[in-house]
Amino acid sequence: MIIPSIDLMNGVVVQLIGGREKALEAGDAGSLAETFRLAGEIAVVDLDAALGRGDNTAVMRDLLRVAPCRVGGGIRSVEAARRWLDDGATKVVLGTAAQPDVLRQLPRERVIAALDADHDEVVVEGWQKGTGRGIIERMREIRDLVGGFLVTFVEREGRMGGVDLQRVEQLLAECGGARLTVAGGVTTAEEIAALDRLGVDAQVGMAIYTGRLGLAEAIAAPLTSDRPDGLWPTVVVDQSGVALGLAYSDLDSLREAVRTRRGVYHSRSRGLWIKGESSGDTQDLLRVDLDCDRDTLRFTVRQHGAGFCHLSARTCWGPDHGVGELARRLQQLAENAPAESYTRRLLADADLLRAKLTEESNELAQAQAHDEVVGEAADLLYFTLVAMARGKVTLPEVEAELKRRARRVTRRPGDAKPERENK
Repeated sequence: MIIPSIDLMNGVVVQLIGGREKALEAGDAGSLAETFRLAGEIAVVDLDAALGRGDNTAVMRDLLRVAPCRVGGGIRSVEAARRWLDDGATKVVLGTAAQPDVLRQLPRERVIAALDADHDEVVVEGWQKGTGRGIIERMREIRDLVGGFLVTFVEREGRMGGVDLQRVEQLLAECGGARLTVAGGVTTAEEIAALDRLGVDAQVGMAIYTGRLGLAEAIAAPLTSDRPDGLWPTVVVDQSGVALGLAYSDLDSLREAVRTRRGVYHSRSRGLWIKGESSGDTQDLLRVDLDCDRDTLRFTVRQHGAGFCHLSARTCWGPDHGVGELARRLQQLAENAPAESYTRRLLADADLLRAKLTEESNELAQAQAHDEVVGEAADLLYFTLVAMARGKVTLPEVEAELKRRARRVTRRPGDAKPERENK
């Protein structure tokens, strides 16, 4: 798979050749992250921190709110690594700090060891200083302590000269259970496909920024199809993972979907199909995933309007159910609830809503019997969703916050707050 790369220097995205010569400035990091997140996880590298001349911490923290990010550059202590994980980084990328005494204090599956090599010699301090050690020697030393390796071929970085697949295979054999990502020289969709067949990810920057490699082509590179028409079945899901329907994609429709960040598909009768162009039931495209067999796509979308189905239903199997459906209904009622409805009364009366939240939470805390817990939890969930609707907060936003919190590695005591005295 592709891992798009955002390298930061002085607050802007740059691309360097060989780690020294600035080849280009690529613009605003936030805008790029909005697009790159379609491919899934992105790599964010703080070049200033790596070189010891400042940092881009504020920009990087903003990016963590935009996309799932593995972050690296200048992370030289256990404390710094934990801070980034607590801030929501999916993984931290450690260079010189990837030493056994440090790695043993971090969750293995969340750590990638960066091995930057110039003609196979590991280099450090922003690729400026040689260590006299080879890549394989370092891999063998720490492969049981990390979840992945990022090997950057410095002599190829930024030069778009292609990747040495034979060398990648040699490195892969030394990874143990760690996943390998390679950077430096990856230029074509064919190379990404070849790496993917090996089980290796490709971290790409320059080729995308210069237009040599399109993001849609990079995402689609590993895909195959056993259909006579060559189309890729595309499962369309909402932000909570609920299936809305099945569509089909080809490279042209995927290019347009990535370019516009909208739900765009291939209609077998009409050709390019932009969902909602005529009905108004549009989709914002949030992510594109490939399945394990590399023959099916999954589009995660933010659905607008009545829904995905041409029969004006939320899904092609009819209305959906559960908490997601209730949350959306309450959001709609917040705009136009019937005058006599209890929901409207709650939305209009903050004191009443506050009292009900307190009452129901207390009742749930006291509940013991199974059915009692079920009923009280349902009550509290309803009032919570009303409070969210009143605050114009969506369920996917809350789910995203819970996911971010789940990435924390520093555990808080979680003790109850002292009760305030009644005044």
